[in-house]
Amino acid sequence: MDELKAPRPLAVVTGASSGIGYHLALCAAEHGYDLVVAADTPLADAVRDFEALGAQVQAVQVDLAQSEGVQKLITAIGEREVDALMANSGHGLGGAFLQQDFEEILHVINTNVTGTLHLIQNVARRMVAKRRGHILVTGSIAGFQPGAFQAVYNGSKAFIDSFSLALRNELKGTDVTVSCLMPGPTDTEFFVRAHMETTKVANDGKMMMQPAEVAKIGFQAMLQGEPDVVAGLKNKMQVAASKVLPAQAVAEMHRKVAEPGTTEPTPQQQHQGKETAK
Repeated sequence: MDELKAPRPLAVVTGASSGIGYHLALCAAEHGYDLVVAADTPLADAVRDFEALGAQVQAVQVDLAQSEGVQKLITAIGEREVDALMANSGHGLGGAFLQQDFEEILHVINTNVTGTLHLIQNVARRMVAKRRGHILVTGSIAGFQPGAFQAVYNGSKAFIDSFSLALRNELKGTDVTVSCLMPGPTDTEFFVRAHMETTKVANDGKMMMQPAEVAKIGFQAMLQGEPDVVAGLKNKMQVAASKVLPAQAVAEMHRKVAEPGTTEPTPQQQHQGKETAK
C-alpha cells in the first residue's frame, strides 16, 4: 500500500503572467508549492512552465482593479489553506499628471492599492486563524521618491511600502510574516504598459535589474521573514539618497529620468507595445 503523501503547500501569486510575478511563481514551484496564479493577461504559457516544475496550477485571468476580479480569485482559492501570498500585481502610469486620463489613474490606484489590500485582508485573516503563513508584497523604491512624471504610481507605492510595514507590526505574535519587496527599474513590460517608452529610465540598461534576480531576492526574504528588502546595490544607494536629500531635489532627479521625450523607444519596446495593444 502506497504511503499517503503530505499535501504540497499552496502559494497564491498575482501578476504572474510575466515579469517579477512570473519568476516569483517559478521560485514557489521550484520550492515545492502548488499554485493559484492570477493576472490580467493570458497565463497559459506561464502555467505550462510552472507545471513543468511539478506544481499543480490553477490560473485565473482577472482584473484585480475590480472588486469582482478580486472576488473571483478568492473564490478560486476556495477553502484551501494558503501558505504563501505574493501580492505582486500592479502597474505604472507615466507622463504629466494633468495630461493623464483619470480612468487610467483610477486603474493604477485600484490595482496597486485597493485590489491589493482587498486580497491581503482576506488571505491574512485565514493565515492568522491558522497561526502561520508568509505574505510578500511588491512595493518599490519609487515609494521613497516624489515621482515627477510618475506621480500617481510613486504615490501608490509609498502607500504600499508603508502599509506592509504597518501590517507586519500588527501581526506580531501571530506567526504570520509580512515582507515588502522593493525593486527599482526592472527589465519587464512595465515601461511599455505605463506609456514610458521615451523616458531615460526605460532605455538605460545600466539601471535595470533582471526580473528573475529580483524575484529570488524577494522570495528568499519572504521565507526568512524579513520585514523589507531593496533589490540591488544601486537601488539601495538610491533609497539612502532619497532619505537624506531634500524632497524637491529627489523630485528633480526623478524628473530627469522619467520625463517623456528624452529618448526613443527600443525595437523591443515597440514590439511589446504592439503586443500590449492587441
